[in-house]
Amino acid sequence: MPRVFFITGTSTGFGFHLVEEVLAHGDIAVATARKPESLNFKGTNDKNFLALKLDVTKNENIDSAFKSALDKFGRIDVVVNNAGYGLSGVFEELTEQQVRTQMEVNFFGLTRVTKKAMEVMREQKPSGGLIQQVTSIGGQRGVPTFSIYCASKWAVEGFTEALSHEVKPEWGIKFTCVEPGGFRTDWAGRSMSFPEKRHPAYDHIDAKKQMGQRHGTQAGDPPKGAKAMYELAVMKDPPLRVVIGSDAYKAILGKIEAYGENYKKYEKISNSTDVDGYKPPS
Repeated sequence: MPRVFFITGTSTGFGFHLVEEVLAHGDIAVATARKPESLNFKGTNDKNFLALKLDVTKNENIDSAFKSALDKFGRIDVVVNNAGYGLSGVFEELTEQQVRTQMEVNFFGLTRVTKKAMEVMREQKPSGGLIQQVTSIGGQRGVPTFSIYCASKWAVEGFTEALSHEVKPEWGIKFTCVEPGGFRTDWAGRSMSFPEKRHPAYDHIDAKKQMGQRHGTQAGDPPKGAKAMYELAVMKDPPLRVVIGSDAYKAILGKIEAYGENYKKYEKISNSTDVDGYKPPS
């Protein structure tokens, strides 16, 4: 039986290429976007494709999109939370509205879609499915000029890990955080947001210039990234988190090594604060 994929943010980048990958494997793609009329994919027909309007910041859009997908295809097997954008700039240059909008889309929008997806997957017969969160290597390490973007992705990582321990095994609902490194999508181009005003104290950092120089030179190939995401989505036992991209792989190994060194270094302080005579529960 073909799997039904429900994918957010399919106008460009990973979302677009993942729809292509899903269709190429004979599965069904529910492609969502704020402007679904702009979506155009090869090889679609009434039985394998549905384009729907979805703004992840609007609950009514989410409910309507899931209902339409279920009405047409009967179930949803994979939900990919891909919608999001990058905000680049030193923290003191960002407005409160920019900070709140970044979190509203990248975190709160994702939690809304996840909540609906869990309800659907728990109640459908047979129950189960995979919720794939597209986070970032920036969800595992802090990157200069991306403080709020990283905060949004770290939030998704912690949120998803906690959820993975809340669901009953018999529901069959699984989660994967896909953590991309740099890919040659529009993420670092026209899709990126920057501060409206520069801060004089930060004349040593120009986020817009840096990203302009980086755009189009990243290691990652978007179609290959989408292929990896599809491969992860159809695994019988998918991992909770995985990086994609050689740069992300190198970065996460470095972070793991630094973590190990740091916590071991301060082991004595860490273990010095228990109540006298305390014994952990068996």
